[in-house]
Amino acid sequence: MISKTVGCPQCHTHVHVEGKPGQSVIIICPNCGLKGAFTFPKEKNDHPECISIHGLKKSYKDVQAVDDVTFSVHKGEIFGFLGPNGAGKSTTIKAILGLIRPTSGDIIINGFDLKRRPIKAKENIGYLPEKISFFDNLTALQTLHFFCQLRGADPSTAPQILKDVGLENAMNRKVGTFSKGMTQLLGIAQTLVGNPSIYILDEPMSGLDARWVKIIRERIKLLNKQGATILFSSHILSEVETICDRVGIINKGKLIAIDTVSNLNIHLKQKPRLELTIDSLSGSVPKILQKFEGIDTIEASGNTLTVTCDKKQRSKIISILEQNKYVINDIKTLEPTLEDAFVKLIEGVKK
Repeated sequence: MISKTVGCPQCHTHVHVEGKPGQSVIIICPNCGLKGAFTFPKEKNDHPECISIHGLKKSYKDVQAVDDVTFSVHKGEIFGFLGPNGAGKSTTIKAILGLIRPTSGDIIINGFDLKRRPIKAKENIGYLPEKISFFDNLTALQTLHFFCQLRGADPSTAPQILKDVGLENAMNRKVGTFSKGMTQLLGIAQTLVGNPSIYILDEPMSGLDARWVKIIRERIKLLNKQGATILFSSHILSEVETICDRVGIINKGKLIAIDTVSNLNIHLKQKPRLELTIDSLSGSVPKILQKFEGIDTIEASGNTLTVTCDKKQRSKIISILEQNKYVINDIKTLEPTLEDAFVKLIEGVKK
């Protein structure tokens, strides 16, 4: 509830009122009897919702592909949607795009209900499917002209779009001669047609080598910097961790976590790991550490010893090793990664 003191415009008597944000209340001045209305201001939303999904379910006969999924994507953020194969990622994305009809649930995009206003809800979305294909006999420029016609966009923008994604030297080549990376860049290019405010990318970096991954990653970051909202699914957890504001993790059709990477690690009580490079370790865990209290896990590979433990124990471990004549050449602290959190969450669901 919000409390406000309102002055009567006629006799200036102050009246105390209470109400909820956005609520209108009738006020009668106790002094002069003037009747009026006051509307409480709405609370400022620092994270307006661009995509809102509530209670989404999709079943195919006896298979529950998506089971009561609820989450929101904030305007202007990069949201990573993760899960193992068959978890429900692509089904959820297709439901957001209206490509499949959900069994139940609500989807709101830019304030428009997908069921009631499907065209308005989807008109500002650029979509890259997981498996994209084009007409092999068309050039890249002809392909973009085709998409411009489909979306009612100005075809004169096509050359600049191809230049923006790094295909300016291949715009007159037939798509059938493109490598997988070039085809994926053309897929990104077609999502840019019409300058949408929302991009939904299903596995945009799948199967690409490091060079193409970097190009697409930088393109996603630039789009976001220009104000776009981006939702993308991926199996490349390191890439998601690098560019995403928040991540949602789905498994067996259920959303099992949604937060920033750092908050997920705190919630799961993930601990940093201590990585030590030790002369002549030869893949063996030192016996003096095998029964050391406070160590969660300890592994040896070659001359590298990796220890998961409380922060307070790190200096003790290093000291004990040095006291026992172990020569430590390098010390690193490895912070928990998205992959660590992902694996732990998925294993928790399996149990």
